[in-house]
This record gives sequence, C-alpha cells and structure tokens, in this order.
Amino acid sequence: MTDVEGASTLQRAGDSTTAKPHRAFSFSRVLAITFNTLTELTRLKVFYVLLVFALLLIGSSVFMAQFSFQQEFQILKDVSLGAISIFTSLLAIVATARLLPQDIEDRTVYTILAKPVPRFEYVLGKIAGVLLLLAISTLVMSAAFLAMLYLREQAVIHATLRQMSGAPPEQIADALRAIRSSALNIDIFPGIIIIYLKACLLAALTLFVSTFATTNIFTIVVMAFVYFIGHLQATAREYWLFPDLEAFNLVDDIVAGTAISMAVFAKTALLGIFYTTIYTLLAAFVFYGKEL
Repeated sequence: MTDVEGASTLQRAGDSTTAKPHRAFSFSRVLAITFNTLTELTRLKVFYVLLVFALLLIGSSVFMAQFSFQQEFQILKDVSLGAISIFTSLLAIVATARLLPQDIEDRTVYTILAKPVPRFEYVLGKIAGVLLLLAISTLVMSAAFLAMLYLREQAVIHATLRQMSGAPPEQIADALRAIRSSALNIDIFPGIIIIYLKACLLAALTLFVSTFATTNIFTIVVMAFVYFIGHLQATAREYWLFPDLEAFNLVDDIVAGTAISMAVFAKTALLGIFYTTIYTLLAAFVFYGKEL
C-alpha cells in the first residue's frame, strides 16, 4: 500500500468515526433549550412579584370571612383558586411574550440556530420551558392553598369538638363529616389541573402571536384582547381561532360544591391539550418562514 493510499484510508476511517449523522429530532436538544428557558424565566423579577402577590392573597383569604364554616371555606376556595388562575394566566402571557423578541434582540437565536438545531426544536423547547415554569408555579400555589385549607379545617374541627363536648357521638360525627365535606374535597384537584391547562393554552397562543409581532407590548395587548374575547362564551364559539376560555372556568362549581363529572373534566382537559398543540404547531410553522 502506497503512502497516498494509506493516508486516504486513514482519512476515511477518521471521517467515519468523527462524522455523526444529524438526527431530524433530538429530545436532548429540546430538553437543553427547555431548561435554559426555565432558567431565564426564573430570573425575571415579575415572576417573583406575581408569585409573592398570589401567595399573600391566598394567605390573607383566611381573614376575609368570619361567618359560618361553610361560607368561610367557600370564600377561601374562591379567592385562592381565583388567585391561582389569574396568576398563571398573567405569567403565561407575560413570560411567553418576551421569549422570541428577547432572543432575537440578544442574538441568542442566531447562535442556537447556527448549530444543528431545527427551528421546530427551538420553538418546542421554548414552550416546554414556559409550561414547566407554569407547572412549578401552580404546584407551589396549590400547596399553599391546600395547606391553608387544611389548617382552617383543623381549627374548625377543634372548635366544634370543644363546643359539642357533651353532645352524642352520632351528632358529633355528623358535624365533623359536614366540616370535612365543605373543606377539602376531591373536586379541587381536577379544578387545579384545568387552571394549569388554561395557562398552557394561553402560553402557546402567546408564542404564536409573538412569531409575527414586532414588540412585547404588541403581543401582550393582542393577548389581552384575545383573553377578553375568549371569556365571552357566545362570541368565542363563533370564531374557531379564539379559544372558549369560559369553558375552563370551573372555580364557581368547585366553590359551590358541585361535583365535576369525569366527562366534563376529560372534555375540558382534551380541549386545553388540543388548543395548546395547535397553537404550538402554528407558532413553529410561522417561525419556519420568519426571516432572521
């Protein structure tokens, strides 16, 4: 074998060991963008301001009513679940609105896309980072709400036991059963899941709007308009593009003690997942054609 042939063989061997085929989709790349996005979002001051405000509102709901225990539990649920819903919706819109414009302004997007990262993976990683942030926020606020509800339940139980110390055991058992059924019930958990899915929907829709918006302010204004239209139930149903956000409002049913059927929960959850998927795909489609 000549020197030229030997060099040629080594070159081919080296190329075969170093050159790796580019995968059309890589979960590891999406995961890297997801956690990087999550890290960036947790550094936002508005995130902590909104979170602290929501937690304070949940905590203060205990002192907003000194009526019967049924009314007290209703107000606590109403204020707390309302705070979780408003906070996650605001966070979904504000946090997502800045993702693409900020990356373009900082030229981070050029660095990422210069590597073998398809635009779909970039968009998917961005929205996944927001959804992860929303999940963490929802869990923190829900834990605070459930802890507050449990503490109030125990306080009412102890007060009732003191007041009914001489009552028959059957009467005491009925009173305790009424307290527990008015406080923590299983329907709270599907309600929290629906609140989270509503925030996911808003995040995906905000990302879609931001792909053709020029500024963060424009995106937020458009989303405020969409949020308002989406809660006008009759109007939203006339336009397929606008999600019916009123369908995700199960707080009133939870506060009233109305059981959420599995059919209603499944239908609403699938609706949220459907819209989140559609808006994410639309965002990726528009971003593919965007000149950078």
